Order: sequence, then C-alpha cells, then structure tokens
Amino acid sequence: MSKAAGSDKLSAMKKFTLLRTIGNGATGKLSDYLASETGLSRVRIKDAMSKGAIWVGKERGGMKRIRKATAALRGGMKIEFHYDEKLLALTPPQARCISDRKEYSVWYKPAGLMAQGTMYGDHCSLMRQAELFFESKREIFPVHRLDREASGLMLVAHTKKAASLLSGLFRNNLVIKKYSVEALGDFAESGPKGIIDLPLDGKISVTEYKVLSYDKATDISSVDVAIRTGRLHQIRRHFDMIGHPVLGDPKYGKGNKNKEGMKLTAYSLKFKCPVLKKEIEYDSPNK
Repeated sequence: MSKAAGSDKLSAMKKFTLLRTIGNGATGKLSDYLASETGLSRVRIKDAMSKGAIWVGKERGGMKRIRKATAALRGGMKIEFHYDEKLLALTPPQARCISDRKEYSVWYKPAGLMAQGTMYGDHCSLMRQAELFFESKREIFPVHRLDREASGLMLVAHTKKAASLLSGLFRNNLVIKKYSVEALGDFAESGPKGIIDLPLDGKISVTEYKVLSYDKATDISSVDVAIRTGRLHQIRRHFDMIGHPVLGDPKYGKGNKNKEGMKLTAYSLKFKCPVLKKEIEYDSPNK
C-alpha cells in the first residue's frame, strides 16, 4: 500500500492510533507531517493538537502532550497520535472555581465533564479547564476522582507538596464526602437512616445514608449520603446492591434510567486544610 493510500485509509476512520519515530535529518512542522501521514486536513490536525490528542517524546523517556501547531520535527522524536473524531467534536460543560487557596483550588464539576483526560484528548476534562483558567501559570495535579456522570466538588492541587498532602487525606479516609442522591424506590423501607457496609472489590466499604423524602407518585427517594471510603462507584454500586439504584445511572440498576442524567452530586468536602491548618468544609454552590 502506498503512503497516500495509507493516509486516505486513516482519514476515513473515526478512531485510530498512529505511532511513528522520526528519522535523523527530518525537517518541517509536526502538523504538516501528521497531515501527510493521516490524510487529515491541517485544520483538523491543529484542532486535535490543541485538544491534547498528540504526544511526543524521545527514544528513551516519557511522552507528553504537544499543542503548538508550529512545533518542529526532530530526529529521534517519537510521536503518538490518538485520534477520536467523536471525542474531539464534543463541547464540554464548564466547571467553576469556587475557592482558590493558591496551593490548591476547589471546583464544581458539572455532570458530563471528565476529571482527567485520556490519551485521545483532555479538552473535556476538569484538569485541562483548570490549566486554562490559571493560564498555565500553575501546575495541575489531580488528588481524587469523581465519576464523569456525577456532578459536584473536586480539589485540584497546584504544588507537589499539596498534591501529596491532599492525596494522603483521601487515601487515609480523612475526608468526609457528602452527596445528594435520588434513588429508585422507597429507600425508607430499609430504615430512615443507616449504613451499607457491603465489601466492594474485597475491601471494606462504608456508605452512610439518611432518607430525606420519598415521592410515591414517581417512586423516587431523595437521600443524603456520607462516605469515608472511596471505592470505585461506591455509592452507585452499594445502592444497586440493596435494590435502590441511583436514578439515571447508565451502568448500574434496572428501571432507573432517565433523560436528565445521573442524580448524584458531591455537595460537601470536609477535611483538615493543609494550608489553613484547621478543619474546613466546602459546600457546592448548587446545594
């Protein structure tokens, strides 16, 4: 297959990964080279670069995203182009910075926004939006996660020390995380409040809940939840395991789907602030 035929085949694909190592003596722009290799227009190449789909590195060493369309080819350069037409076409919802402690910031993440990007891009992530918000003048470190489908509060660290301290708080279950949840069925049948301590992935997992209300007409309960352990999809899995799946959850439960999205919001984070050296609680502006 000729180079032209190969590039035409790639440009017709909705998703692909291109791996290349540049030989010595190469010249020209990286964007022009990728346009030639893939058959994509230079406009689409530049868009993919700006959205974090293109990575470069040396023959030995790690890879990093490169966003400048004027970046030059260099001998020995390793290139990874992770192209996903569907992802690159998305317009992400916008997060809001609700508090800036310099060493870290507190954000409200809307539903549909990823916490971190993927190899295929990061423009739909909170980390990238925080980087742009601070005009790339601060380092950005994730310290915990929140499901893409969920909304609510997230912390972003801006120094390695803050990242280590905050990550340690989450890892040692020293952060009290509170959520508002809408679940299918009459949750109060299990009691107006209680604890779900079913193990997840073979690990201790504790979810405390308090039923706020139940609408018989819609068969939906409003529940206040607090967790200290942070297992993957902990609330979603626990609620499904006891027969009251989270409304709108795309993965867990039956009969709980809707058109409005998942009804789970992280509305409060309480911990000992490593900057102020005292207990502090952040509440969601959408509480």
